[in-house]
Amino acid sequence: MLSSIKLISRSVREYEEEANIKIRAFSVNSQLNENQVNEKTVANKLDEKEVDTAGISNSSYDVTQTDIPSRSSVEESKRRRGTGRLVALDAVRGMAVLGMYLQHFGSNPNVSAIVSGNTTLLFVLCGGISYSIMAQRMMERGADTAAFRARMLARAVFVDIIGYLLIMLNTSYGIILPAYAAMFVLALMLFRRSPRTIVTTAAVLLVTAPPLMILGSSIFSKAYLLSDIAGGPMSALALTPAFVAGMAIGRFDLTRLRTALLLAGSGIVMLVIGKALAAFILPNWNFHFEQWLISVQGVVPVQPTDEYAIWPLNTETPMWQLLLGTAPHTASTFQTMIGLGISFLVMGVACLVSKKASAVLMPFAAVGRVALTMYAIQFVVVWILDLTKIGHSLEGVPFGDVMIAVTTLLLGLLFAKLPVGPLEGLMRRFDRVFSPAQPVSRTVK
Repeated sequence: MLSSIKLISRSVREYEEEANIKIRAFSVNSQLNENQVNEKTVANKLDEKEVDTAGISNSSYDVTQTDIPSRSSVEESKRRRGTGRLVALDAVRGMAVLGMYLQHFGSNPNVSAIVSGNTTLLFVLCGGISYSIMAQRMMERGADTAAFRARMLARAVFVDIIGYLLIMLNTSYGIILPAYAAMFVLALMLFRRSPRTIVTTAAVLLVTAPPLMILGSSIFSKAYLLSDIAGGPMSALALTPAFVAGMAIGRFDLTRLRTALLLAGSGIVMLVIGKALAAFILPNWNFHFEQWLISVQGVVPVQPTDEYAIWPLNTETPMWQLLLGTAPHTASTFQTMIGLGISFLVMGVACLVSKKASAVLMPFAAVGRVALTMYAIQFVVVWILDLTKIGHSLEGVPFGDVMIAVTTLLLGLLFAKLPVGPLEGLMRRFDRVFSPAQPVSRTVK
């Protein structure tokens, strides 16, 4: 009897121990599921912010793929690039747009000398940085390269349409959006290359793009679509060195102090070298070069070429004298070097300021988040003021440039309160038409 009781008691204890093991296993399994949910939540939060390549910031990531990264990949992504927007990048893009407003509406010659041409290169540089960061983030999420290409092609079409609509207003200012769209497509050849390859490509383009651009301005003078690609100082080929340089910068961690100091130091070196060449060497070189051109090709005819003549008789004479120029929008090697020096310096200083006093950059960052909308508005305003015979220059108005700067920042802050800018929202919808949500073919390990 006692032995049977002992057997029953032992079996009860064994049953309780087995039940406890099952409860613990269930608890461990629940904890693992909870961790997976947390990882998914973190991943979704990572996807809620996107750096837009059109100079626009979207408040949420367009979910073209769905995937749950592992905890290690999420933490690595957070460590290298952060989970949110880069305030410094938004602020610098906003400064570029502000410089354009000062150039188009202001009348201060000193301010115009600083912003003219340099703001375009700064804007394009920021576009290259955003392009590279967006590509890296999509790859880190496990997105297929075909999805990124589809998105960039869709954005290129959208930006191109907006650019041509602005060109139809026929204002007195050049529109870089068609060239910007072409750079989206051309950059698809580089976005998966190593940083060394991208840096080398930028250096080669700095030397080779100007002569090719000048030759293209002659060959494609009457072919407007091709001239947007390689036909003049506002073409994609002329601006590509700045865009590719931005792609190289986007491969580095812009939140690190070392990166900020490297950018600022490189910018100072490039600026000093460019300014020294422009002041002491290039004038003499340019004089002898122009004399040589006259001896070779003669004096350029004053009368315009016959556009109805057969090719190449209908082309304009290449303006080879621009190769040694440093004036704004000449797109020479030296003008681009000076503009990139200023752009690198501004970017480096903004990264330094964002580490200690990011609140100072917030008004500029607000403009940068809706950069495409702000870019387009200035040309619409110029068109309306000129159409009504009011004129868009504030020449003679006291503190006119200050008024322009304050108005631009306030307008940017107003648009930044919206979930997304007007044109930015349209672009996101346009993206989804051509790059719908698809499952990711591979999982990030």
